Amino acid sequence: MRGFQVSRRGFLGMAALGMTTIGTAKAEADHSEAVVIGTGYGAAVAALRLGEKGIRTTMLEMGQLWDQPARDGKVFCSMLNPDRRAMWFKDCTEAPLETLFGLPVVNRPIQRYAGVLDKVHFQEMSVYLGRGVGGGSLVNGGMAVTPRREYFEEVLPEVDADEMYGRFFPLATKTLRVNTIRSAFLESTSWYQYARTARRHAANAGYDTQVIPNVYDFAHMEGEARGTKPKSALAGEVIYGNNHGKMSLDKTYLADALKTGNVTIRTLHHVKRIRQQPDGTYLLTVEQRDPFGKLLRTKEIGCRHLFLGAGSLGTTELLLRARDTGDLPGLSEEIGSGWGPNGNVMTARTMLGGFQQSGMPVLAIDAWRDRKVFAEIAPVPAGVETLASLYLAITKNPERGTFHYDRATDGITLDWRREQMKPSIRAVKDVFDEINRTNLTTYRADLFGIGKVFSDDFTYHPLGGCPLGRATDAFGRVKGHKNLYVTDGSLIPGSIGANPFVTITALAERNLSRITATDLNH
Repeated sequence: MRGFQVSRRGFLGMAALGMTTIGTAKAEADHSEAVVIGTGYGAAVAALRLGEKGIRTTMLEMGQLWDQPARDGKVFCSMLNPDRRAMWFKDCTEAPLETLFGLPVVNRPIQRYAGVLDKVHFQEMSVYLGRGVGGGSLVNGGMAVTPRREYFEEVLPEVDADEMYGRFFPLATKTLRVNTIRSAFLESTSWYQYARTARRHAANAGYDTQVIPNVYDFAHMEGEARGTKPKSALAGEVIYGNNHGKMSLDKTYLADALKTGNVTIRTLHHVKRIRQQPDGTYLLTVEQRDPFGKLLRTKEIGCRHLFLGAGSLGTTELLLRARDTGDLPGLSEEIGSGWGPNGNVMTARTMLGGFQQSGMPVLAIDAWRDRKVFAEIAPVPAGVETLASLYLAITKNPERGTFHYDRATDGITLDWRREQMKPSIRAVKDVFDEINRTNLTTYRADLFGIGKVFSDDFTYHPLGGCPLGRATDAFGRVKGHKNLYVTDGSLIPGSIGANPFVTITALAERNLSRITATDLNH
């Protein structure tokens, strides 16, 4: 990828003065009516709804715009042959599977670069994040799950569930372009043999499975299978980005936001500091870098309304730094609290799954009622028979962590211990012990490091840090400072019982509906 590129995928672009500025709004050099930090799910909702209200809005994204093919003719690299596009400033790829058949053949050395997938390491937990315009939508499996209502009500009791399930979840799924795989295709194609076999094994043990909607275009996937469309999911693409077929945010919410003519996106802009001016406006200190990490300039950008959509880690870090350095002294002591990994545990079993495996998961084992486990049947799209059935389990785990600002590093630390994953491990073990016993299969102990059958030290679903109703009011307004809002997964306290991006999107829709109606004088 090149730095400072102009999009051709639904974006009307403008590049000037060595910085990428994407949009149709006339850019102001140092002040916007509203600034949105980040371009992930909650941020994208904020930008669209602000733009529709005629609010001049600037989005600041620390990653790059993924729209221009590299020398191989593709925007994103493949999983089987990764290069610098794969990871955010790493010397080696860091895929969730460390080994295959006990051999360290999965990860490879790469050049340090502003790649699409990041893995942030804390002492006893790591977090996967998407980097670029679209955030996590660029690198996730696309499973668009609406959570169980009773659990949603337990996690977010201050939110009107009737309104969410009657209005905002349907709005989110529609705008995200969610669709469902055709049953005839699912049941017949060799690309989902692995999922059907895992479903049968779950049924043998008495567990139900669900077909899960997705933001991947299944009509495109069927064209891939017929040979009439360029392959992406059927080329094993997922964690390092999809070159075709996936309706990531750059094709949905963000494209719609830019079409309003009021939204501008500046890429490779990393917000480092937030402070409030005497007149109540906000001043941001922003580092602009090139795709190789070179600092090009440090600038200041002001705004009247500030929306934080940098994700559980990014938003929490910005607010903790501002509170603990005195830049925003009125912030709540609840900032940094309520963090959790959505109970994520990865495990695998021995199973003949087939060498053809679509990169987009479509089935999940639903053992929530009895075991509080919802397990995505994940692919291992290695292009060879791996004899492995892989699962990303989501569990109900009451344990929570806390972020703290570290003055020495000017970063954050996470107070989270591995033993806090014990409730999740017990629940997953109960389910998969029974599946193995019934089907005469065993756990795979060669994928997550030798001898390890449960991987509980990383998460794809970081949640919390600025819990709704505690660090903010019931609509994401940050306590202690007017016109400051949180609009991402940091609002959800640690768990939602399903892949969280639909919930993050719907909650942002609900919050922005109130905020744009009451807070913005326009």
